[in-house]
Amino acid sequence: MFDKIKKLFVVEDDDPLKKALEQKSQEEAEATNAAEEIVPSRPASKAATPQSPTNQTPTATPTGGKVTDKFMNILLGAMDKNNLDGFDYLEYKQSLQSLQNMDMDEATRYQSAFAMAKTMGATPKNLLETANHYLNILKTEEQKFGQALVSQKDKQIGNRQQRLDQLAKSVEHKKKQIEQLTKEIEANEQESAQIKEQITDSTVKVENTKNNFVVTYQLLTSQIQEDIRKMQSYLK
Repeated sequence: MFDKIKKLFVVEDDDPLKKALEQKSQEEAEATNAAEEIVPSRPASKAATPQSPTNQTPTATPTGGKVTDKFMNILLGAMDKNNLDGFDYLEYKQSLQSLQNMDMDEATRYQSAFAMAKTMGATPKNLLETANHYLNILKTEEQKFGQALVSQKDKQIGNRQQRLDQLAKSVEHKKKQIEQLTKEIEANEQESAQIKEQITDSTVKVENTKNNFVVTYQLLTSQIQEDIRKMQSYLK
């Protein structure tokens, strides 16, 4: 059943809906990056002071997100696992898909698919209720992903950020000490630079993962919501 569900929702790369979702996500990421670059102007100093690695700003940024097979399979797998018995929204959508290439307008296609569905005991109310059932399944998966994302952030970023803060204080303290501590300070600064780079990479990875999920989630929910709208309009 999983393969049948996947064929109902997985779209080609040139699908307008998929492109629109990915474009929207990319534009939002670019707008956020542009806002972060706007900083108050400062008077020019007489001499530039080199920044230590702990003060450098990460240069890598998360991408806008894209539909991925990984999250598509997870979300569709949840729908498959919670597939309702009998003829429901998924079977109705399959009937709609079978009529996609027929020479008929959209309303006629929905009504023709419903005519077949009625022979299986389907009603407009049942189709709408089961469509909302699958939206709730996807919503549950979104909540589970959010919890996992928080855990990953704590695991991949939290401890490193804490260590980075500790090193910054250590560097400031050791700079006030005698010359014999210079080598220890330099060692800490090098470690700090490495951790800073790790934080940057991990942050981008987590954000990319989040964005990929969001775009995949939006693609699926928008298809279901559009079908709900059309069923409410056409199935009287």
